[in-house]
Amino acid sequence: MRAVKVSPTMNTMAFRSMVLAYYAENARDLPWRRTEDPYRILVSEMMLQQTQVGRVLTKYDSFLATFPDVTVLASAPLSAVLELWQGLGYSRRAVALHKAARTIREEYGGLIPQNLAELRRLPGVGAATAGAISVFAFNVPVAFVETNIRTVFLHHYFPDRSAVPDREILPLIEATLDRTDPRRWFYALMDYGVALKAGVANPSRRSSHYARQSPFPGSRRQLRAQVLRVVLSRDRVTVEDITAEISGGDAPRVAEALEGLMNEGFLVCAAGRYSVA
Repeated sequence: MRAVKVSPTMNTMAFRSMVLAYYAENARDLPWRRTEDPYRILVSEMMLQQTQVGRVLTKYDSFLATFPDVTVLASAPLSAVLELWQGLGYSRRAVALHKAARTIREEYGGLIPQNLAELRRLPGVGAATAGAISVFAFNVPVAFVETNIRTVFLHHYFPDRSAVPDREILPLIEATLDRTDPRRWFYALMDYGVALKAGVANPSRRSSHYARQSPFPGSRRQLRAQVLRVVLSRDRVTVEDITAEISGGDAPRVAEALEGLMNEGFLVCAAGRYSVA
């Protein structure tokens, strides 16, 4: 797209009109936008953390078909959740979502809480995810920051700044918030932010929160994913079993990955053999 350059003093209504005009012509049709079911919104927001929309689209429908509501997810074994999560990466989110479902079942009678503070107490739900759930599930006008929203405000309100912290962006999000239909407004901001990233040098790099992700091949993240995949496929395996299954693996690195996975609640060990918690 050809981005419009906007002054930091731009009128709020003009800014909204520009973003909504883009959205009216270019809105993305995504399955989690066709529902206001809080559980389905929770699942989508957890999946979308640090993960591109295209990858989430490959898993979202099948996950909901297998775990259609909080009660089913909370009652499922963690191994089943992790198995279906394979391919999305950052599997700790699957553990957190599973724990969140159990918390919702046990403390909220199976209903996703609407209160922002209660949402933030759910495992894996930080400020951005809680804000997104509030907005998209309940249409509550809450200001929150995620990567595409950040891009919009950096581009239009901080064109000549670097290392801009979110604490300076949040008041602007609050000031420009469409309180009559926050759900549509934040969808519009996100879609406009995606277009900005494609059309101009990524403004997100001017955020103080920006960090370039290290390559996946050969990384610790890749090794953890491989280890988890072996345990899911075979169960009750030793370090030696796992190392033999991983191309280029070595026992010390595998042992380190196993320790981390146990500490984070993925795995348990009994008599030197590992299985899903």
